[in-house]
Parts: sequence; structure tokens; C-alpha cells
Amino acid sequence: MASSIIRFSVFLCSFLFQYLLFFSQNLKGVLGQSSPVFACNVASNATLSSFAFCDTSLGVDARVADLVKRLTLPEKIGFLVNSAGSVSRLGIPKYEWWSEALHGVSYVGPGTKFSSLVPGATSFPQVILTAASFNTSLFEAIGRVVSTEARAMYNVGLAGLTYWSPNINIFRDPRWGRGQETPGEDPLLSSKYGSGYVRGLQQTDDGDKNKLKVAACCKHYTAYDIDNWKGVDRYHFNAVVTKQDMDDTFQPPFKSCVIDGNVASVMCSYNQVNGIPTCADPDLLAGVIRGEWKLNGYIVTDCDSIDVYYNNQHYTKTPEEAAAKAILAGLDLNCGSFLGKYTQGAVQAGLVNEAAIDRAISNNFATLMRLGFFDGDPSNKPYGKLGPKDVCTSENQELARETARQGIVLLKNSPGSLPLSPTAIKSLAVIGPNSNVTKTMIGNYEGTPCKYTTILQGLSASAATSYVPACANVACGTAQVDDATKIAASADATILVVGADQSIEAESRDRIDLYLPGQQTLLVTEVAKASKGPVILVIMSGGGFDITFAKNNTKITSILWVGYPGEAGGAAVADVVFGHYNPCGRLPMTWYPQSYVDKVPMTNMNMRPDASKGYPGRTYRFYTGETVYSFGDGLSYSTFNHKLVRAPKLVSIPLEEGHVCHSSSCKSLDVMEERCKNLVFDIHLGVKNAGSMSGSHTVMLFSSPPAVHKSPQKHLLGFEKVFLSAQREALVKFNVDVCKHLSVVDELGNRKVALGEHVLHVGSLTHSFSVRI
Repeated sequence: MASSIIRFSVFLCSFLFQYLLFFSQNLKGVLGQSSPVFACNVASNATLSSFAFCDTSLGVDARVADLVKRLTLPEKIGFLVNSAGSVSRLGIPKYEWWSEALHGVSYVGPGTKFSSLVPGATSFPQVILTAASFNTSLFEAIGRVVSTEARAMYNVGLAGLTYWSPNINIFRDPRWGRGQETPGEDPLLSSKYGSGYVRGLQQTDDGDKNKLKVAACCKHYTAYDIDNWKGVDRYHFNAVVTKQDMDDTFQPPFKSCVIDGNVASVMCSYNQVNGIPTCADPDLLAGVIRGEWKLNGYIVTDCDSIDVYYNNQHYTKTPEEAAAKAILAGLDLNCGSFLGKYTQGAVQAGLVNEAAIDRAISNNFATLMRLGFFDGDPSNKPYGKLGPKDVCTSENQELARETARQGIVLLKNSPGSLPLSPTAIKSLAVIGPNSNVTKTMIGNYEGTPCKYTTILQGLSASAATSYVPACANVACGTAQVDDATKIAASADATILVVGADQSIEAESRDRIDLYLPGQQTLLVTEVAKASKGPVILVIMSGGGFDITFAKNNTKITSILWVGYPGEAGGAAVADVVFGHYNPCGRLPMTWYPQSYVDKVPMTNMNMRPDASKGYPGRTYRFYTGETVYSFGDGLSYSTFNHKLVRAPKLVSIPLEEGHVCHSSSCKSLDVMEERCKNLVFDIHLGVKNAGSMSGSHTVMLFSSPPAVHKSPQKHLLGFEKVFLSAQREALVKFNVDVCKHLSVVDELGNRKVALGEHVLHVGSLTHSFSVRI
């Protein structure tokens, strides 16, 4: 009997073991993850408490130094790459550095994945549309939501803590496929977006700058804005940039990201700048980012950039030399495997020493220390209680919708067109290849969204709709014009939704022209001709188009640009179309005519015009030609009036005795700390909503400096978003720092305050004042 009981007990134990093993394996499959392993988890391994790097009472530098000295050279090299190796004897698990969060937690990059536990995350509009809101508090609010969702996913083993976002390159040329990822063409707006989004991602609730909620990364440093145009690709392109353009156009967003945003990382780009790969340039990396700007964090390559400058650009003769150049230039982390393969050989060849590797991995470890990666199980630490319930909350999804609403730009609106009345419109024709798309709305570097609301779905919630896509896709090889005109002819109003998607503009895909793809123009024109009611043209795209034909067509009564409006884009478009929301977005980039790209090659990096060569310059700051729509354009259902309340007529700059400018005529003065101290003044503007509908309005303050040093014809000094009820007024104040806001960059890259007459612009209002010594 006893033996039977024993045999049964053994059988039962064996059965339970197999069952639990089966259950755990299948649970892992169901959740798409294994239980997360945390470094310095003293609770599960008490021996780790003897390591100083696991002691949270010590400072970051002391903990990092202790960790580095415990590693062998091969182990150190394992921490130079994004798929960082584990060191089991020290309780350090593998870590994947590469995650993305351009406009929400993304599945691009191996560090993040979705599963049945967290099937999606909030997908905000693509950055170019968010930038059109000109709302700095919104930029930060989005960052806070994204970092909360990222932390929630990290806690259950689905995400990392290091996110290689935002992209703050200048949208220099309208053909660039990645312009959609950026905040546009203006250095100030790009700086405000970058530093704001970074603060939202990184700042902890206690405001401690030595701690990080997640680590952001500003990219792609620098002068990177060609992907693949007419056979010229980013892997081979040498951006020839003047010192003046570098310092007043390409560098300011990165400088602001590091200094104002306190970003934890900067990513160097694929291209060369003036003959040197950015990831091998000691002046750009160690000199500027870490030396001048004092980066507190790590410098990472774009993926395989070292391999690119070795194999594609042939910058070095051996791979070991390529590895050494990157490390000696100030690089800390390689996205890719190149440093993992060739650093040991570089050390053995005497091309780089172990101390340089220690410096690089110390920057990497310090970032992980600030994130709490080496603090053990996060469940009892800040953000440790976040989980799946904190992803895709109703509040987060509503913010995605609100962001799209704030960014949508009304470019044209004839009397009696928008907003449509939900009660008066009994039938609505919805036509075009982007009317009912889902993934197109979230652009690139996307994640799985919480859910989608297409434009067709959004409109159908307020009116009876008939729908014809009219094109098989945005390429629109053959438009089904007859089907489209038939429903337009009988509808009370017609909405045409056209534009682009990632097959037209994307990473590694620049455009050749600025026309609507395929037969979209034919479709729009014929539908407008046949329509009996208002015709609203909706452009879904990252870059601008030459839609002069639509702008001038009186049958097309309204035009909306909606970017790639995110998961709730359709609801936001419907909110604007039916007047539930008063549009307030402004274009963050110039829309050029086709003639511009016919004569300007993408490869010409010069911002400033050259009349002798027929070169018209780039962006609203320098471009001298005609536009289809200009930077800052955007209408409202209300009229907003401005009046000047306070502004100086004269600004005097104190100069020390004996200065050369006392005795001779000077056009400008060097920006110097002593000279610039307390050199500020206020601009006060009265703003009135003269319409009958409440709404937000962006007050944009521009300045036109004297024509010295090939200065911009005008540039943005500041912007403020204000909400006004109908017929209400508000006072908007700008604090102008003379040396920061009124200075220009001279031909040698030095900042100067231009002497003479400056002109301020707000809408149609102008005010002149003199800057003198």
C-alpha cells in the first residue's frame, strides 16, 4: 500500500511539474515575453549587495567607477553596442538600448514589442503636425504620456528605458522623405519642440535632473536631410555646409536639446559634413556636444554608421582604424555590431587604449544609473507601479485627438464653406485614397495604436455619407472619376481626402516633384467641377505640395492640411469640419511651387540666396521666390486682431571706453557676456477675438534685422498660444533678450548684434526700432 502511495505521489509530482512547465511556457508565448530580469536585484541575490555599483546610497560617478573596474576588456567591449551583453557573475542582464518613441512607443527597434498584455500604445500625430500646434506645453505633455506608457511596458518586460527620439533635423528641402518626423523648417520652433518633448520624456516627478524617467535622444547630428534623391543617398552624401549656416540653422536645435532640454543622448548621422563623417568627427562630438554644450549622457551612432563610413565612404583603410576613430572622436555607443567586432583589434594594434573605452562605457552606465536600471526590481521604486492599465488610457487617447485638432491647418476657406452644419448637411460625399486609411494616419516610426478612427468614420458620426476611394492607393495610377463625380453631384457637400503615405515620402525615399501623386489632381478637379455643394480638400501628408490649382479653383471652397494625424485623426478632422473645434494650426514649413524644385538640387545645402547663380535660398528665413503657402500660414473660423501696447523705439548697447566702434562706423557688435547682461526689453501685444466663435490663436513674433552679414529677411523670435472666447481680449507678453533674440550669425560663425533699424512683425502689424551704441 505504502509503495502504491509513493508511486502515486511521484506520478502526481511529475504531472504537476510537467503541467507547470507547460503552463509557464505557454504563458510566455501568450504574453510574448519572459519575466523581466533586473540588474542589482539584491532581493533575489543577496551577494549582489557587496558590489558598490549596486549601492543606491552612493553617487552615480562612484557606482560607475566601481562597475567599470570589475569588467574585463571583452566585457567592456560588449557594452559599446546596442545589444549590450550580460555579465552573470555581476548580476547584469542583457540590455537592448534601441527603442523608439517618435510620437508614441514604437515597435521599431528591438527594444520594444507589443503582446496580448499590452497590445498597443497611444499613437500621437506625426511630429510635423504636432509642431503645427505651436504649443510648447503640448509638446511636453505628449512626452509625459509617452514616457509613462514606456515605463509601464518596461515594468512587464516589453520595453527598454532608452528611446532614440526626437528627430530635430531642419526640414530644409520639401522633397525630404523624413521631413514628416521633424518639427519643420524653423530653428526656434525645432528647438522649442525638441527641448519640450525631451523634458516630457525625461523629467521625473521630483524634478531631480540627475534622474531620468526615460532617456531621450536628439538626432540626427548634424546637417542631415537627404535620404535618397536621384541616386544620391545618405550613406555616401557629403554635406558641404558654411560655418554661418551650420551655426544659425543646423546646430541650434541640437544645442537647445542639450542645454535647455538636458537630453541624455545625441545620435550622430550617416552623412559626412565637409568631408568628415559626423560619427568620426572629434570637433563635432567631443568638441561641441560634450565640450561646449556639456552633454550629461552618451553619444550613439545611427545604426551601422561606423560600418557605413568604412565600407561605403571608405574613410579609413581598416575596420580597426574606423572603430578607433569613432571612440577617439567621443562616441560612446554603436547601434550595430561594428565596435563589438573590431575594438579588441584596435586596442591590440595600439590605435586606441582601454582608458578611452572606459570613458565611453562610463557615459553609458551613468545613463542607466540615472534611469534606475541598477537599482534592482523597480516595483517599489518611482514608476514601479505602472503597468498595462496605464497604457492607452482614455485621457491619453483624448490627448492624441486634441493634438491633431490643434495641429490641423486651415489653408483656404471661402464664405459659406467651413464649418459645415451637422443639421443642414443631409448627405456628404467622401472621396479619395486617404479617406478610410488607418496605418497611413500614424506615419513612420510608429507603434501599434490603441485603436483607429479614420476620416470616413469620423465624418460618418456626424452626417450620412457616401464613399468612393476613387484610387486604388495614393499612387492613383487610374482615378475612377465617374464613380466619384456621381456621388459628388448629388451630395450637399463633398470632402476629398488625398495626399501621400510612406510609399511616396519616407526614410530612404525622397520625392522628385511636388505634385499630388498620379491622377489625384485630375480627380480633385473633376470632382470639384461636378459637385453641387461646398468642396473641402483635405491633404494628408508630411511635406507640402504645389496645389496652386486648388488654391485658385473657386469651386474648391476650403483646404485643410492634416499631416499624418495619428490614431484619432479622423475624429479630429470631423471636429474641425463640423465646427466642434475652431482650427488654429499654422504651417511649420514653406509650401513651394514645382518651379522651385525644378531649379534647386537637394544636394545644395546653402540656406542663403545667391542672385548671381539664380539660387533663391531656402525656408521662409531666406527664400526670395513665390510660395504656394508660407511658413506660419493658417486660418481660423474667427478673426484675431493685434495691437501694439508696449515696445521700445530705441535700444542702447553700453560699450566700454576705447572700443573701436566709438570712433568708427560699425555694422554689428560681438555677443559678449558682459555686454549682454540685463540687455532685455518687453513687447506687450493686445490680441482680440473679433469673431463669434471661441478659439485658440498663435501669436508669432518675427524680427527683420538690418541687412548685414547676409542676415535672414525675417526670423521667429517667439510664439505664444492664447485661447480667447468670442469678442474677448488678452495681453500677450514677450521678453526679448537683445543678444539672444536679435543677434545674427556672421560669415565666420560668430554671433553679432546688428546695429541699425530692426522691424518687428505680428500678423499685419509692424513696429520699427533702432539698436545703437
